[in-house]
Amino acid sequence: MKNYYWGVLWRADNKLDGYREHLCWDWMDHGRTGPKLFRTRQEARVWRQDRYNYIRIREDLRAEPHGWKFPAIVKVFPRYDYAVTR
Repeated sequence: MKNYYWGVLWRADNKLDGYREHLCWDWMDHGRTGPKLFRTRQEARVWRQDRYNYIRIREDLRAEPHGWKFPAIVKVFPRYDYAVTR
């Protein structure tokens, strides 16, 4: 049994906020909380293509002030941390 999933990593780099990255969520799936994870890399690539392909053709979004980059496919190793921090 494999102990990892595949995720889509959002990336942006601009002068205002600097470099930022986070795992993408599926905002259309209202019943789930947490990042969108996939069992195969191919599933992640298809989902990324469907949701974020417009970034490839929009030079204005890749330039300042946005600085968006086309999301990357990454391995995600889930970890459960029950520590409560306040």
